[in-house]
Amino acid sequence: MSYLFTSESVSEGHPDKIADQISDALIDHFMAFDPNSKVACETLVTTGLVTLAGEVKSNTYLDVQQIARDTIQKIGYTKSEYQFDSKSCAVISAIHEQSDDINRGVDREDPMQQGAGDQGMMFGYATKETNNFMPMALDLSHRILIELAKLRRENKEIPYLRPDAKAQVTIEYSDDNVPQRIEAIVVSTQHDDFSENDEEMLARIKSDIINILIPRVKKALSPDIQKLFNDQIKYHINPTGKFVIGGPHGDAGLTGRKIIVDTYGGKGAHGGGAFSGKDPSKVDRSAAYATRHIAKNLVAAGVADEILVQVSYAIGVVEPMGIFVDTYGTSKVDMTDGEIAAKVSEIFDMRPAAIEKRLKLRAPIYSETAAYGHMGRTPEIKSVTFQNAGQSRTVEVETFTWEKLDYVDKVKEAFGL
Repeated sequence: MSYLFTSESVSEGHPDKIADQISDALIDHFMAFDPNSKVACETLVTTGLVTLAGEVKSNTYLDVQQIARDTIQKIGYTKSEYQFDSKSCAVISAIHEQSDDINRGVDREDPMQQGAGDQGMMFGYATKETNNFMPMALDLSHRILIELAKLRRENKEIPYLRPDAKAQVTIEYSDDNVPQRIEAIVVSTQHDDFSENDEEMLARIKSDIINILIPRVKKALSPDIQKLFNDQIKYHINPTGKFVIGGPHGDAGLTGRKIIVDTYGGKGAHGGGAFSGKDPSKVDRSAAYATRHIAKNLVAAGVADEILVQVSYAIGVVEPMGIFVDTYGTSKVDMTDGEIAAKVSEIFDMRPAAIEKRLKLRAPIYSETAAYGHMGRTPEIKSVTFQNAGQSRTVEVETFTWEKLDYVDKVKEAFGL
């Protein structure tokens, strides 16, 4: 019997995502001016207020207030009627120096013997159901909100949009796990109070989302995914009614509260550790990227149609506790999942320093990860300029390196494919 599966995403203007983006903007500035920085910073946003907290070991000083304000402005909170805007909000910093007890377990005389920054388990997942090896429901949810943000910034076809938004997509799958059609799409978007008649206003918003936004999203998709759209889709557009009060004024936001949006939309698994605000010595972040890199390259190489990879660490210990692989019965090689895991350990060096080096993680590449998902994105080499306290630094970086299919040949050779 067929079944339904749902994933959601949230926009860059969602309170939790504002917090993530501020935390990762701080990470990027630390990485730009001191690549050896150790940072774990949290952000809270609420009406008219940003609070920064965390631990840092770095040779650089940052104007954290200005970085926070610049991030908020870039997102689009620039009007006083939002009750949260880049110019007038208060920014309080309680960032202090990193604990020596933690640091001694991480730093080593030989950099390659760097210990894990914390204990825990991390998961990576990949599936062949989309071109970027991501679960389709989450991929479509991200695309809806990315296009909605473009419409907001264009300020032409839908001129009343505000930054806060959420999207959700439900897909019907066949018994053999193949997407058949889109069952439902939910979009809740913050908006100006542009009419005294609420019913007329909500009718306009619903019409614009269905007739302007969705066709733009659909147009950018491959023909096989376009076929999943049909006239029977159930649309729920701002289902509670008006959504004028939003952003941090409508709901407080915290770093690390959207970890399923950040990863696989409920598919696969998650170890529980958030990514944003953490430098790559924290395996919560770096090992989650590394396991995604492994899973994606294994699926692309034809080892299986769907793969989950787990790795686990002890704080201060160099080698991982173990690697686990689940192919969900889709394996294309004559090996058990345990044997596949053993082979993965031979191909990929999962020591924390090796991950940092392989994926080029000691670079200011994290702000882009903090909205619309850390996985399934497109790698890009580019120059980025950072300003801080009168200093300027331009850095050439490679983003989303964990999405590269650069190990496919190695995997095929190792598995005899």
